[in-house]
Amino acid sequence: MDDASERAIEEDMLDQFNYFDDEDEELIDRREPAPLDSFDLVDEETDEVEGESTESPQSSRLNSLLSRAPMHHGVRAGALHMKTDWHQIVTAGDELAVDAPLTDKSSIVCRTGMLMLASGTGAWRVRDTMNRVAAVLGVTIHVDLSLLSFECTCIEDGHCFNEVVSLPTTGVNTHRIWMMESFLKEIETYGRRFTVHEYHEMLKTVESSKPDYAPWQQGLAAACACGAFVFLLGGGPIEMACAFVGAGVGNFARSHILKQGLGQFSALTLGVALACISYLLALLGLAQVVPGAMSHQEGYIGAMLFVIPGFPLITAGLDIAKLDMRSGIERLSYAVSIIVMATLVGWMVAECVGLAPDDFAPLGLSPLALTLLRVVMSFVGVFGFSVMFNSPVKMAAAAGLIGAVSNTLRLTLVDAPTMIPFLGLSTGMPPEAAAFIGALVSGLLASLAEVKLTYPRIALTVPSIVIMVPGLYLYRSMYYMCTFDTVNMLGWFVRAVLIVAFLPVGLGVARTLTDPRWRYTS
Repeated sequence: MDDASERAIEEDMLDQFNYFDDEDEELIDRREPAPLDSFDLVDEETDEVEGESTESPQSSRLNSLLSRAPMHHGVRAGALHMKTDWHQIVTAGDELAVDAPLTDKSSIVCRTGMLMLASGTGAWRVRDTMNRVAAVLGVTIHVDLSLLSFECTCIEDGHCFNEVVSLPTTGVNTHRIWMMESFLKEIETYGRRFTVHEYHEMLKTVESSKPDYAPWQQGLAAACACGAFVFLLGGGPIEMACAFVGAGVGNFARSHILKQGLGQFSALTLGVALACISYLLALLGLAQVVPGAMSHQEGYIGAMLFVIPGFPLITAGLDIAKLDMRSGIERLSYAVSIIVMATLVGWMVAECVGLAPDDFAPLGLSPLALTLLRVVMSFVGVFGFSVMFNSPVKMAAAAGLIGAVSNTLRLTLVDAPTMIPFLGLSTGMPPEAAAFIGALVSGLLASLAEVKLTYPRIALTVPSIVIMVPGLYLYRSMYYMCTFDTVNMLGWFVRAVLIVAFLPVGLGVARTLTDPRWRYTS
């Protein structure tokens, strides 16, 4: 069949797709479909080369199109997540938002939810924020949330509008959560006076906010947090100093890689590997001046604990408690993926350089000295994790004070026979029960601080209990699995799972006791 016959058949097929009825054709000047030759996808020079080529016209034209696509080292350069230009979808920007079309109201609600979801907060808080903004705008919404996306249906006066929003990645930004809380208070007070453009300008201010800390500051925060973490696990000055170096180098590298826009797991892998290697190098350096320093290798676990996914672990439990199963399971899967990747990389490096997770040597401190040091180190650890979550200094300090109280209480309950000898107890409280009480106390103290300081509760509670996440248990379970020691692997893994499970339960109970909106499902 020649080219003329093929074009005739194609044009006949296009004529059959008449999207207008007879009445529409009388009203609308419907143009005849242009012949396919008019849609010249390549220039004339390419056509001339195409005529001389032995390839088929379809193959030659396809190759020409692919050659024009922007490529970078074999990857399409534009293959990134596409950002929404919210100003382009606004139809009545200068109109009051409460009187605007449903599509404009939907854009405000969805952009609000997108910023909350991108900040790492739980599904309940995202949905609650969207509901409260929708109530001001006079629309009803239904939202289906996941880890990186949500689908929102807005309903007003018998009309529906559906919108889907997705994110390229996830993370934690407690400062942005705080900014969104301030935005929400402003909207609930004056929202009926704002135009659509004014809504979007406020949201643009939140969206364009830069991180509070540079990569080197993130590295210093991780160094302090992990150094304190090692002490709370039972390590001494040598382990703390080496963990300080390892965690600082590892988190600096991870923060710098993330700032360049590379993937989370690539950044995590390199960060954990550098943390373990830096710990060993610091230990080798100390061994030149401190005899016996090489016997303190077990602290390398603390150098990699800056990757603990505290926010997704805790928010996953809270989402499941509120029956947000899709979001909860996805967050839990994400957290487990990070833990598995980090522990596998840590195990591989440890095997290559000869490190092993042995028990820490006793420090020999008195109960009073140990308690005071635990208070200080708990504060430092929580403060460091808060900075890693991009909390402002005052917010991080508030979380640190809460963590100093709740974590010290937790550790004291576990070590009750030695810490409180006059009680005559033979055994301490199980770590799982102590974790529940510690999380409960954190939640209750955070509810008081929220009233006094106006900080978001989640920005205070999660950092204060991240330090309670049994990172040592999780790593050891993976280590023993990789060495085929099934008995030890199961023992450490089950205990770690139970402790992690009780942390969001404690927070949920505290939230139920102090927040009526959380207490009810409607």
